[in-house]
Amino acid sequence: MAGSILKNTQGMALLVTISVIIVLIAGGLELNRRVRAAVVSAAATRDRSTLSLMASSGIHAAMAMLVKDKSESTIDSIQEDWANPEKINEVIADIPFEDGQITVTITDELGRIQINALVDYPKGRHFNESQKIMWDRFTRLLIAQDEDVFNDLETTDIINSIKDWLDSGDDDATTGLNGAEAEYYQTLEPPYQPANGPFTDMNELTRVKGITPELFRGTNLSGLETFVTVYGMTQSSQEVDGKNFTYEGRININTADLSVLIAMIPSENIDYAQAIFDYRNEKDGETFVHDLSGDGWYKNVPEIPSDFTIDPKLIRNSSDVFRIQSTAKLNGTQETVTAVIHREQEKKTGKWTCRILRWRVGKDE
Repeated sequence: MAGSILKNTQGMALLVTISVIIVLIAGGLELNRRVRAAVVSAAATRDRSTLSLMASSGIHAAMAMLVKDKSESTIDSIQEDWANPEKINEVIADIPFEDGQITVTITDELGRIQINALVDYPKGRHFNESQKIMWDRFTRLLIAQDEDVFNDLETTDIINSIKDWLDSGDDDATTGLNGAEAEYYQTLEPPYQPANGPFTDMNELTRVKGITPELFRGTNLSGLETFVTVYGMTQSSQEVDGKNFTYEGRININTADLSVLIAMIPSENIDYAQAIFDYRNEKDGETFVHDLSGDGWYKNVPEIPSDFTIDPKLIRNSSDVFRIQSTAKLNGTQETVTAVIHREQEKKTGKWTCRILRWRVGKDE
């Protein structure tokens, strides 16, 4: 009897010991899981914080380049350091981050078409005729890229609808036969009001009658979002109804994309756009061949006759509004920051600085 009790006691002790060991192992595994999760979470938080700092550093390095450029040149062109990826990489290499990498691009915002210049601010009631002619050529170019997709779109209707969105004082004076004022937008689901003022964000264009997602994003080629900007506001010499701003709409011929150059040039001379583009980009080895100083340098292009002129209301050769995109990569993750900046001169000191107009985490339009 005593031996049986002893054996039962030993068996019970063994079961208790095994149970305790199992509990300890399970507890240890759970603790290990939680510790590892905390470590991974802390590392991820650290990487996100580092990525944010890296991307921001790229933006500020680009702004420093643009300030330096202003002290060295009165024009802005694709031939300058800020537009050269290799030169940008040299500057970025001086940022003291041991791990990861940063990629930065700088583009001239005024090398794009200023959509708000379609209307004659500060009055804001009528077309800017030079811009209207250019928009006609530009929208025809976009529609021609995929006629199967855009077969229902009419150039005039699109331009009129944009103008109605921009013009101030919605009084149901619809432009043309197929423009669109508040009455049209109130029939939509959900209904909304047109701005009756300047666009402040490119995505706002998708709310305008006739601006389809395909036209905005593009199909075979890029769409409106690639070639158009909402920036370019300047102070007007007069004030109308409390508004003292305007949009000149002049485009930097030294940085404009080929499609924008085509829109700037009369349709019968469309081949001149490619000639200007090639002349501007021509190199001898690593050195650009041609001087882009002055608004009229395009007259030096061999294929262009001396009596040819681009509308002076459409052309400029400098800019102070730029788009900077900085992408930081670290440990398999990345973060992109996009900033639109205005390069301006301080009144008191005379020093050039960059003021941020827009800061967005992620790729911009």
